[in-house]
Amino acid sequence: MRLAVILDPLDELKPHKDSSLAIMREAQRRGHALFVLEQGDVLLRDGQVVLRVRPFSFAGESWQTGDVQEVAPQHFDALLMRKDPPFDLEYLTSTWLLELAEAQGARVINSARALRDCNEKLAIARFPQFAPPFLVSRRMAALRTFLEEQGDIVVKPLDGMGGSSVFRLQRADPNVNVILETITHFERRTVMAQRYLPEIRQGDKRILLIDGEPVPYALARIPKVGELRGNLAAGGTGVAQPLSARDRVIAETVGAALRPLGLFLIGLDVIGDHLTEINVTSPTCMVEIAAQTDCDPAVLFVDALERLCYKAGAGKP
Repeated sequence: MRLAVILDPLDELKPHKDSSLAIMREAQRRGHALFVLEQGDVLLRDGQVVLRVRPFSFAGESWQTGDVQEVAPQHFDALLMRKDPPFDLEYLTSTWLLELAEAQGARVINSARALRDCNEKLAIARFPQFAPPFLVSRRMAALRTFLEEQGDIVVKPLDGMGGSSVFRLQRADPNVNVILETITHFERRTVMAQRYLPEIRQGDKRILLIDGEPVPYALARIPKVGELRGNLAAGGTGVAQPLSARDRVIAETVGAALRPLGLFLIGLDVIGDHLTEINVTSPTCMVEIAAQTDCDPAVLFVDALERLCYKAGAGKP
């Protein structure tokens, strides 16, 4: 297969933990050809999308790239969108361009429309049976009422990542008003409030879904002492553990519903028995799971990608 991967700048990636690099290393091991590009390398010229790509290959623990080539996106067997959030105007623009690429015959993973339509916070509204009590609003009065009802909540922006700008609020907190003013930008930005789940102390579980099927192990991201957030980017410790029966019910239900939308790789966040986020932009934690178990999610991903592409008629390398 010929695979093109949209990434953050290569010098910003962390080889010891980056899931995109793990996927690419496994693809190269099987003989697939790799090409890399950044968001700005997706062009629209005379009504046609063109990609400015560089050949990519690993050389031991490092990598090397070749000269820039301009290639039509449909000439690749798959185009993997692995740019990290934030989901800003540039990311939105990328989804518009990638949707045009799909119209030219490109296979984009995850699909451009699904990336655009599936906000990682709001998507839990599709599965209210699994979600904790939550409110989406920019009105401070509504958020204060929700706090009074629940007693203990977290508030977070709809476009955050890595646990950024997540606050815990309790009824007696003297900073409630200033925190709500700050996070809503004085009622100019909509946020999500969720009931605080004390099970976070046992970890914020990341469950990966590949082509609708759950990886058998989750990575429980356990907050460091004195910290609310379990995200690895916020200093959490990742502990791999088998999926519980409840985890599997959540994962299989979400996978069955979202796979037909073109969401090939999904990262669920589950605290206790509750689904708190559905990550679709650039789900991670593959490396940590592989290091602690006999399961390698990157291998499962490339297996599934080969099945998808070969079924569609791509020739084996």
